[in-house]
Amino acid sequence: MDRNIVYPGSIPQDSDILYPNRNAMVGIAALTAATLGTGVMVDGLSCTPTTPASLAVTVGPGSITQLSSLDASAYGSLPADVADQIVKTGINLQAVNFTLAVPASSGQSINYLIEAAFSETDADPMVLPYVNAADPSQAFSGPGNAGTEQNTQRIQRVQLQVKPGAAGLSGSQATPAVDTGWVGLYVVTVNFGQLAITSSNIAVAAGAPFLQYKLPALRPGFSTIQVFTAPGSFIVPNGVTTVRVEVTAGGGAGGFHASMPSGGGGAGGKVISIMSGLTPGQVIPVYVGGGGEAPAGPGTGGGGENSAFAGFLLALGGAGGGGGTSTASISNAGGAGGWASGGQLNLPGSDGGDAIVVACRGGDGGGPGNGRGVSGPVTGASAQSYGGGGGGGGCSPGANPIGSPGGPGGAGLVVVEY
Repeated sequence: MDRNIVYPGSIPQDSDILYPNRNAMVGIAALTAATLGTGVMVDGLSCTPTTPASLAVTVGPGSITQLSSLDASAYGSLPADVADQIVKTGINLQAVNFTLAVPASSGQSINYLIEAAFSETDADPMVLPYVNAADPSQAFSGPGNAGTEQNTQRIQRVQLQVKPGAAGLSGSQATPAVDTGWVGLYVVTVNFGQLAITSSNIAVAAGAPFLQYKLPALRPGFSTIQVFTAPGSFIVPNGVTTVRVEVTAGGGAGGFHASMPSGGGGAGGKVISIMSGLTPGQVIPVYVGGGGEAPAGPGTGGGGENSAFAGFLLALGGAGGGGGTSTASISNAGGAGGWASGGQLNLPGSDGGDAIVVACRGGDGGGPGNGRGVSGPVTGASAQSYGGGGGGGGCSPGANPIGSPGGPGGAGLVVVEY
């Protein structure tokens, strides 16, 4: 940060005071930009009903940071500087009240938009004492002894205003657009015949740039995990624009052969990705595939279902292990693993193992978390973890062997970290 240099015995100049003020502002602006960025950011400025309740709302103290020219007009004896841009902070220490009007017709409502902008103005004018350079013993009142008032402060504030929308039938009234250079903070809905505004009438405007986290609440990396073991929706939290997502599809079940061991089910595919550019409040459907079901009678094992982080990432379920009544070797093959797409790391699931006929042993399910294939007249083991394939069933030895069913596949899983 720049600093002024003065020397003993030199004549003080007004710039010896003005430059330190400007330099301090530039230094704070650089720190603000490094922590909050150069976009508009709002802190505080809560909107609440008045107490006692009335047809007015109160916008509390707070601040706004916004990119602006260094000085749009001359700052004392320092010239204007509109070429250099810095982040400035407007601060309101006092609350502001706005009174709103109800619509004139029955059944109508009005949406009022409360919007904000950074404001910088010169204020607090007064007549300042001057010294007559020709006769320092003579005091002047104002410059040139003209008695002219001069502004003594350049103040930075949050400028607030209310913009009414057009009245319309309740539920169909429109919110007015945000004016250029302003940001929308709140939408207040007022209905015909209403006598007082309550908190239910006040909503945060879409895209309002409120500061979501303070330093004590900031967390390194991805420190919060949301796990989906069933379909649902991920709602992007406030302050979050980047997430790490891992999607695993369901694994296939082991097959069931009438007279031979059966193949193991294939594992579900998996996709991993870090996704940015999300919007707080954005709703993303999450699909979690179930594991393949073991067949009730001789036949191929059930395939695992797909999982997805809708519109972004997709993992395909593993295929079921071979089974049936045919003595052809294909009836004992393991199921294929599922594929994945859309991520930075797309991992296909492992294929299920083929049955070993001479040992009466079913094939292992595709892993990890797979179910083990079994020997003898025993049901194949179920998958032990998400996305694993079920083990193939064994068969009894002897001249007339009888096969056993395979185990079910593991269900899918979606994990979101932010």
